[in-house]
Amino acid sequence: MTERSNPPDNSVKKFPGALHSTFVSDELNRIFSMLQETCPEDSQISFEFDGKLQVHIDIRNRDDITLVEAMLPTLGAGLFHDVRRGSTPHHPFFHRISALVDR
Repeated sequence: MTERSNPPDNSVKKFPGALHSTFVSDELNRIFSMLQETCPEDSQISFEFDGKLQVHIDIRNRDDITLVEAMLPTLGAGLFHDVRRGSTPHHPFFHRISALVDR
């Protein structure tokens, strides 16, 4: 019995380089842009994640707080919920509005 050797298969290709997914960054940028377009110009917007994604919007003008609180639940088809006021660490002249982000 003779053993046949198979000719080398040239159809084997190398794995492509690691793909870098930017899905999370892209989604955060989309949410950030939506907030930037609707919040007062001098607002400071930040995100926090501790098991749940939260957005913090620091606003200088006290009169704008009520407007932002009313606007948040209507953005992105209910994207923001549990809107609340809080303190602004290291920003004594700002007022903070926080909300959970449904993503």
